[in-house]
Amino acid sequence: MAKLERAAIVGEALALLDDVGFDAVSTRRLAKRLGVEQPSLYWHFPRKAALLSAMAEAALAPHATAPLPEPSDDWREWFLENARSLRRALLAHRDGARLHAGTRPQGEDLSRAIHKLEFLVASGVPRRDARIAMLSAGHFTVGSVLEEQADTSADDGEGPGMDRAEAFDAGVTLIIDGLARRADRG
Repeated sequence: MAKLERAAIVGEALALLDDVGFDAVSTRRLAKRLGVEQPSLYWHFPRKAALLSAMAEAALAPHATAPLPEPSDDWREWFLENARSLRRALLAHRDGARLHAGTRPQGEDLSRAIHKLEFLVASGVPRRDARIAMLSAGHFTVGSVLEEQADTSADDGEGPGMDRAEAFDAGVTLIIDGLARRADRG
């Protein structure tokens, strides 16, 4: 039997998530899929929570490696694209929003979040408002994707003449508009 690599385990765990959904992911199922005994996984992931955390980090890698804002960027355009990037990453996996919900940035992800916050502040957004807006946009994104991934109806829209992506953009734009008014006052 070949030695299990952490990245391969996480990749297979994400494939399992896509196949069976969040509630059915188990270390027993993953071990069977990998062709190993369940205790073999404990070397890399002593608890299921550690595996889920690694899966969430890997699922968000496309968002986590997106270019950081530059001082010359328009903060409003950047803010919308940042939320869209998170949405795309969450939608890339079945139950991606459930997998990500409740996680907190750590390490490099935390450094990136701080860079984004400092970009908003340097753009004239009051620090407290920037923090709240980033948190609100993150929660709005996760909630929107959670609703989208939970909806099994044939209707793909959020109302007459508006699809999910349009509804999402409209919601983030409301956050941006409110933030812009606060920045103008600041």
